[in-house]
Amino acid sequence: QVQLVESGGGLVQPGESLTLSCAASASIFGIYAMFGWYRQAPGKQRELVARIDSGGSTNYADSVKGRFTISRDNAKNTMYLHMNSLKPEDTDVYYCTASPYPNRSYWGEGTKVSVPS
Repeated sequence: QVQLVESGGGLVQPGESLTLSCAASASIFGIYAMFGWYRQAPGKQRELVARIDSGGSTNYADSVKGRFTISRDNAKNTMYLHMNSLKPEDTDVYYCTASPYPNRSYWGEGTKVSVPS
């Protein structure tokens, strides 16, 4: 079973940047089909932030397009979410996920990002 561990969350001011990391316990980034970042606020559904497939194609939520960038380093078994121009509405717990195939996903425990208004 693959384990994913997020890090890099914290408290930042509006307009600042932050990079989240997702370290995998195995060499999956050259093998699995899809990887992504989701976020969830208390009482709300988890929503997609960004995803990247095995070929490197990316998708972003409209709310983060142009501000966030997803990337991965296969050699380091790590995925990143580079977040620029952060806004208070970006405050959430961010989760990384990896899917070896459709309908099967592994999730990390999440890392908290806070952007005060």
